[in-house]
Amino acid sequence: MEAPPAPPSPRRSRWFPWLYWLSWTLVGLAFAGQHYLKAASFGEGVSWAVALQGALADWYVFAALAFPAFRLARRFPLGGAHWQLRLALHGLGGVVFSLVWILVRAGVGELLFPGHRSEKPLHELIRYVLVATFFFNMLVYWVVVTVAHTVAYADSLRERERRLVELEGRLSSARLMALQMQLNPHFLFNALNGIGTLMFRDVDAADAMLMRLAELLRHALDRSGRQLVTLREELSFLDRYLTLEQMRFGERLTVEREIDEGLLDAQVPNLILQPLVENAIKHGIEPRVAPGRIVLRAASPAPGRLRLEVEDNGRGLPPDRGPGSGVGTSNTVARLAQLYRSDGGFRLEPVPTGGVRAVVDLPLRR
Repeated sequence: MEAPPAPPSPRRSRWFPWLYWLSWTLVGLAFAGQHYLKAASFGEGVSWAVALQGALADWYVFAALAFPAFRLARRFPLGGAHWQLRLALHGLGGVVFSLVWILVRAGVGELLFPGHRSEKPLHELIRYVLVATFFFNMLVYWVVVTVAHTVAYADSLRERERRLVELEGRLSSARLMALQMQLNPHFLFNALNGIGTLMFRDVDAADAMLMRLAELLRHALDRSGRQLVTLREELSFLDRYLTLEQMRFGERLTVEREIDEGLLDAQVPNLILQPLVENAIKHGIEPRVAPGRIVLRAASPAPGRLRLEVEDNGRGLPPDRGPGSGVGTSNTVARLAQLYRSDGGFRLEPVPTGGVRAVVDLPLRR
C-alpha cells in the first residue's frame, strides 16, 4: 500500500498559493512578450495590452486545470503494477485536459473580447483551434504529470529519511537498554558475591549490607528507563554503592572527591561511574592488603567538554588488559559510542605513583 505523502509544513502552505500563481504569471508574461514581438516584426500591430491579456488568459486557464491534473497524477502514478493501464488513463486525461482548456479558453475569450467573431466558418475554426492548441495542451498536461511525479519522489525521499532517522534512534535506544540490562546483573552478581563473603566474617554486617543493596537496587530501578542523568544524580547513586563497599572493606577503602560544583547539573550517561569504581575496587584495592584510595574527579578541561576520572592507587594496569577487556569497561566504551559517536572517549592510563586512572571525556551538556 502506498504511503500517504507527508503533510506540507505550515510555512510552505502559506506561501504556496502566491508562488504558484506567480510562476504561471511569469510564464504568461514570457509568452505575451514573444507574441508582441512576433506581431510587431510582421507588422500586425497587436498592442501590448491585448498580447498580455491573451497570454495571461491562456496560462491562468492552464493553472486552474493543473490542479485536477496534478491530483490525478498523484492518485495514479505511472510506476508499480498495472502501469500500462495507468498510462492509458493519463493519455485519456491529457485528451480531456486539452478539450476542456479549449472550451474554457473560448469562454474566457468571449468575456475579454465581447462581440469578437472570426470570419472563418465554424468547422474550419474548430479544426484550426484543435491543430494549433490540442497537442500543445497535451504537452502541458504531461509537464504537470512529470512535476507531480517529481514532487511525489521528493516527498517519498524525505519520508524515507525521516523514518530512517526514527529507526536509527529506536535502534540506538534499544542497544543502550541492552547494554544497561547487561550491566545491572553484572553489578548485582558482584554485590551478592561480596555479601556472601562477608557472611562468614560478620553476619550482622552482611545483613545490613543486604538491606543497603535492596535500597540501591530500588534506586537503580527508578532510573532504569533513563539514559542520561545529571552528574549530581550519578554521584548520589555512587555514594550508595560506595557505602556498600566501605561496609565490606572498612578502613581499607578511602574515597576522595575533587568535583567542580558548577558541573553538578551536567548530563552524563546513567551508571557511567559505578562500573569504573567497581573495577577500581576489584582490580586495584581488593588484591592488596594495604589501605586503598579511590579519587573521583569531575572537571571541564576545555569549553564545552566534561571529563570524569576514577583513579585508584592499586597495583596498576596489567600488560594484557586494555580499555575493552572487562564487562564494565567494554560496556562503557559501547555506551559512549552509542550516545556520542566520536564525540565521547574512554581510556585507561597508569598513574605515576601507582594505580590506574579511568578517564571519560564527554561533551558538556546541561
